[in-house]
Amino acid sequence: MQIKFSKYEGTGNDFLLLNNLNGDYDNLSIQEIQRICKRRFGVGADGLIKINQSENATFYMDYYNADGSQSFCGNGARCAVHFAKEIGVDLSQTIQFDAIDGLHEASIHGDSVKLKMIDVEQIEKKGESYELYTGSPHYIELSDDISSKHVISLGRSIRFSEPYKEKGINVNVLKEIDANHIAIATYERGVEDETLSCGTGATACALLWDFISSDPLNEVFVKVKGGELSVQFERNLKDGYSNIYLIGPATKVYDGIIEL
Repeated sequence: MQIKFSKYEGTGNDFLLLNNLNGDYDNLSIQEIQRICKRRFGVGADGLIKINQSENATFYMDYYNADGSQSFCGNGARCAVHFAKEIGVDLSQTIQFDAIDGLHEASIHGDSVKLKMIDVEQIEKKGESYELYTGSPHYIELSDDISSKHVISLGRSIRFSEPYKEKGINVNVLKEIDANHIAIATYERGVEDETLSCGTGATACALLWDFISSDPLNEVFVKVKGGELSVQFERNLKDGYSNIYLIGPATKVYDGIIEL
């Protein structure tokens, strides 16, 4: 079987995008997705996304991590919106697409995509660290050490420990730059390694930074190892957030064909 794809990256998080509006890749197996995403034996990517038809929205973003597991991916979603425009989906205004965690709004502004994330109702303190859900679950540690050595060691120790061992959790390390500017590093479940960027992780860290800040921020700039993102939001009640937007670039790298 021949698979036509486009390779995209969003601040260093890379994805394979497939036009599945006609159902051409409905039967693509988890094993085949794993093979395509392998960096030494396939094309290589952090994840694979199929753009499917949707009865409830402009399209359905069917996202798979490199290991074949499914979740929501913020950087992948921004790339999916850009790719959808490339294949002829009408994105002349703010659009709504469906995903594993529900409906999302998005709009394209030049090379940048503004993506509305799900509301966050709770930030939970776990000892000296924090947990929250932004479409994917995130564990966050505050530290000045965002080196690959530290994030991989911490990430594996948390992700494969109880109670996370079965379903996994993404692990972020957050470092302060200034009042509304942070740097993060991320270990992603499903990839099982550090990635250069994580959209849901950047969102989680930005909300946490506002949560522990003495002054309300409404926007946090997040430096990831693959570039920079911004997160806008409104804070409600004690620890809830709504109107959350992840903003950043979505870049097409190349088109290709792989034979399976």
